[in-house]
Amino acid sequence: MVISTSNLPSELLFPSLPLAEWQDTYATLHLWTQIVGKIRLALSPTVNHWWHSTLYITPRGLTTGIIPYKTRAVEIRFDFIDRQLHIESSDGATQTVALMPRSVADFYQAVIAALKAISIEVRIWTMPQEITNPIPFDRDDEHATYGPESAQRFWQILVQTDRILRTFRSNFIGKSSPVHFFWGSFDLALTRFSGRAAPQHPGGVPGMADWVTREAYSHQVSSCGFWAGDRAVTEAVFYAYAYPEPEAFQTYPIYPKEAFYNSKMREFILPYEVVRQAADPEAMLLTFLQSTYEATANLAHWDRGLLERSPRS
Repeated sequence: MVISTSNLPSELLFPSLPLAEWQDTYATLHLWTQIVGKIRLALSPTVNHWWHSTLYITPRGLTTGIIPYKTRAVEIRFDFIDRQLHIESSDGATQTVALMPRSVADFYQAVIAALKAISIEVRIWTMPQEITNPIPFDRDDEHATYGPESAQRFWQILVQTDRILRTFRSNFIGKSSPVHFFWGSFDLALTRFSGRAAPQHPGGVPGMADWVTREAYSHQVSSCGFWAGDRAVTEAVFYAYAYPEPEAFQTYPIYPKEAFYNSKMREFILPYEVVRQAADPEAMLLTFLQSTYEATANLAHWDRGLLERSPRS
């Protein structure tokens, strides 16, 4: 039997997830995804804007997708339902690592050992990215909290956001990223491109080398997504931004009325809790995504007739 998500109450589709209630699990899971993401990065051929390093949403969690390894292929999947990390090779070899309360150092050693058990050798830089006061993975015994219910709630939000971002993506026929999960910033993102080169990014992103940032923003973008927040922001948000940011971007009229420009983040923000409690969360989020994209496209004079299926004014 197929269950229509449109008939489910919004609290099941968009569960409550206050940062204060899961911040320790968040911190640990963030680092676990970095370990897995860096393995994909180390083994995969380079793709523009670091798209070869990201993770993807699945019906059960997050995945690397196919990673080439010599003449084989391997996939690493977080299964938040069975609480396992699955490692599967094209030659039939499999390994699992339990998702349970354990330190980042223990998780790192278990993953590397599981890969070695199926004859996959990989070395990664063990320093976390985009994190304040990072501790190398192999020495991090500080972060060791894992609440499976919180991880499942977070994943459920990602599932719904992924679905809506895919709908939004479908009307754009220019260059567009996949809907993918960046383990450095721990956000689900979608990026549209005008087709024009961007001025060199000034860099200065905490925890990220300037040359990495400049590759990510080598061309003009309109980007949007979902971010779980941090101790400074304190709440989960949907976001949208432009690079380079066009003149008058900050004051461009966007919708819904609950959205606003955050001058510190240099992004338009729509709090997750506002969407979660809306009568029609999907419609509200799509309105936000479209209006913030138009702020970029109109002010930066994108060729919308060429880039969109149904040009809007």
